[in-house]
This record gives sequence, C-alpha cells and structure tokens, in this order.
Amino acid sequence: MLIAPFLLVAAVTGLLYAGSYTAEKIVYADELTVPVGDRKLPVARQVAAAREAHPRGEVSAVRPAAGGGETTRVLLSGVPGVDPERTLAVFVNPYTAEVRGALEQYGSSGALPLRTWVSELHRDLHLGETGRLYSEIAASWLWVLAGGGLVLWFGRRRALRKVRGSAGRRRTLTLHGTVGAWTAAGLIFLSATGLTWSAYAGQSIGDLREAVGQTTPTVSTSLASAGDSGGEGEHAEHGGNASGGTGGAGRPGASDDAKDVGLDAVLAAARDRGISGPVEVVPPADASSAYVVKEIERGFPGKQDSAAVDPATGKVVDVLRFDDYPVLAKLTRWGIDAHSGTLFGLANQVLLGAVALGLVLLIVWGYRMWWQRGRGSAFGRPLPRGAWQHVPAYVLVPLMAAVAVLGYFVPLLGIPLVAFLAVDIVLGEIAYRRGKRSYGPADA
Repeated sequence: MLIAPFLLVAAVTGLLYAGSYTAEKIVYADELTVPVGDRKLPVARQVAAAREAHPRGEVSAVRPAAGGGETTRVLLSGVPGVDPERTLAVFVNPYTAEVRGALEQYGSSGALPLRTWVSELHRDLHLGETGRLYSEIAASWLWVLAGGGLVLWFGRRRALRKVRGSAGRRRTLTLHGTVGAWTAAGLIFLSATGLTWSAYAGQSIGDLREAVGQTTPTVSTSLASAGDSGGEGEHAEHGGNASGGTGGAGRPGASDDAKDVGLDAVLAAARDRGISGPVEVVPPADASSAYVVKEIERGFPGKQDSAAVDPATGKVVDVLRFDDYPVLAKLTRWGIDAHSGTLFGLANQVLLGAVALGLVLLIVWGYRMWWQRGRGSAFGRPLPRGAWQHVPAYVLVPLMAAVAVLGYFVPLLGIPLVAFLAVDIVLGEIAYRRGKRSYGPADA
C-alpha cells in the first residue's frame, strides 16, 4: 500500500520514456535527417562548418553520420548558457556541410532535450539528488513485491476457486494474478538493472564489481606507454585513462597542424582496425594523449570496441574489444541498455512500454482488491499481528539474517522496511491498549 505510489510514478514515467525515442525522431527530424547525397564531405570540413556557426566552446567529440540520411553531430562543451553536464550538439549535413541546427545533448545515448526531460522525470522527478530517492525506493521494492506476488498467486490458485461473493472481486483477483505472473520476470529485471545505477545500492554494486575485478575497462590513451609498438597496445593498460566521455577539453586541430594528422586520418586508422558502425571520435585531452574512436551502437550483440590513435602519426596505439570485457561488465552494459530501451531497438521499447503498462494495471487492481476485500472477507485477509512468532526458529533466523544483509546493501529496502515494522508495532500497541483486536484467523 505504501510503496505502490512510488511504483506507480516510476511505471508512468517509464512508459513515457519508452515512447520518447520515437517521439524524439519525429520532433527533431529536421536536425537528425537529410536527403541522401552523392558523396560525403571530409569530417574535418563538417567540423569546420559547425565551428563557424558556433565558435564558442570546445569540440569534445564528433559523431560522423553513419547512415545515408543522417546528420553528423559535432559536440561542443563549455558553451555559455549550456548546462555544464551537457554538450551542445551541432547537426551538420555530411553532403553539403550545411548546419541544420543545434540542440543540447545529454548522456552516452545522445539524448536530445525531449528525451532528456522525460529521462530526468523518470529518474528524479526533476528534483535532483533528493528526487532520486523515489526511483531507488521503487527499484528496491519492485523485485520483492513481484517475487512475493508470484508466491501468493501460485500458492493460492486453488483458493481462488473457493472465493464466494462478488464476481467482481473474483475477476479482479484473476486479472491481477494473471498479469502479474506474465510480467513478473520483466519487473524483476527492471528492478535489478535499475539498482545498478542508483545512488546507494548502485554504489554497493560498484564496490562489489571492483572487489572481484569486474569493472568496465577503458582503452589506454597514454602516448608515453605506446612507444614504437606500431599499434599493438597491451590489454593490461586498459585500466588507464577513461577518455571515452565527452567532457574533455581537447579539440581536433588544437595542437600544431604538423603534429595532428586530422580527424579523417584518425577515423580511417580506427576503421582499419575493425572499429565499425556508428562511432564517436574524442579528441586528445592533452599533448600526451591519443584520440579515442569508440563504437556507440547499443544494439545486441554488443558493439562497444574502441581504439586509441596517435594524433602525430595516425597509428593505432591500443585497441579494446568488447569481447575482452569481464563477464559482469558485459552483463551490466547489456542490462542498462535493455533497461533504457536501446538493446533491441523498437522491440525493446515496445516491451518496456508493455511491462510499464502492466505495472500500472497491477497497482490499480491491487488497490481495487484492497477496497473490495473489506474487513469481513475471509479470503485475502492480512496475517494477524504476531504471526511471525509461530515461524520455526530454523526458518526465522536465516530469514532475518538475509533481510539484514539485503537491507545493508540495499538501504532503501531496509530503511523503509524497518519504518513500516515500527509503525505496525506502534499501531498494534495502540489497538491493544484500546481493547481492539487485530486481524485474527479467518473464520471457517
């Protein structure tokens, strides 16, 4: 009853987010698409056109047009008036170098203003770090309620046949149980993946991955360690500088022209080493760093390879393959992409929308069952207070220990649980002192 409002908000905003990918393509069609031309211009020329239109800020990354009718994105950081956590994406026609527009972009998925707004609504209700508590509470409890619902549903299916009274109540129970059984796996998955980037449980998960050596590796951009190896970088160096983001202060051509082969040569070198599909080119952070060319396609199977390219020679100094990621790093990547709707494209987004809609219906039916049940109903009556005292010690003690451990690592499961128990004890004590009886055993 008390957690359901958090889940309802998460479900409704999640449903909106699932549809935001398609909405984004429609709303920003002018910026995202162009008529297919005969031949694409050099990427460096496209960047020059973007800089001419928007000279302020620094080029933090470039996403060359991958498809025939797509635009190139030139990402600028440090632009006055743009949120420091975001970049200004300048959209350039790759065939004519015409600047089609500029929009703020957020995150590695390249979210534009509409999707960014919906994403933040889902994540924190636009309330900042305080607002993130709501979504973490929802994620922390969703798997518990989904799993508990499965146990109750399959344990009480026979009891449903004995329910007498309102046909409406029987129908609600059946609908709630059937939809819950079909969506439970998806709900548990969303709960688990949502916790991986939450504030508190996410930190615990990150610490655990680090402790077992399962963190996400990064391609080495250090030129000092590259030597004259000709581009056969060692994977042992992948724990180095994580220059795959878009916040670097460097820009293409920032160094002496004689020491920078340019974007097109860098991109060609990376392509020769198997970096394919949509990519993002990140310029060197400083004079001792390399360019990074990384695949950004989030579909399955994973295309997350990256290469570091020496700006002075155009040679690849390190390559990181997604196949070399630790198992937990791969699972985390796939889980996050599936949760955010990018792993399987439109099918993924439709499935997310269906699960979110299912959760909304489950909550509505759950409240309806509570209303229809009434205090005099035998079926579905809450367990009496103190029922835990009849649980055998060999079951109760391990169960309490498991709950304590879970509460420690998932604090927004443990803290509300303790609060609920405290309130229940207080209410029970008040009822006892007033001579009122708590719910007792159901009448035969």
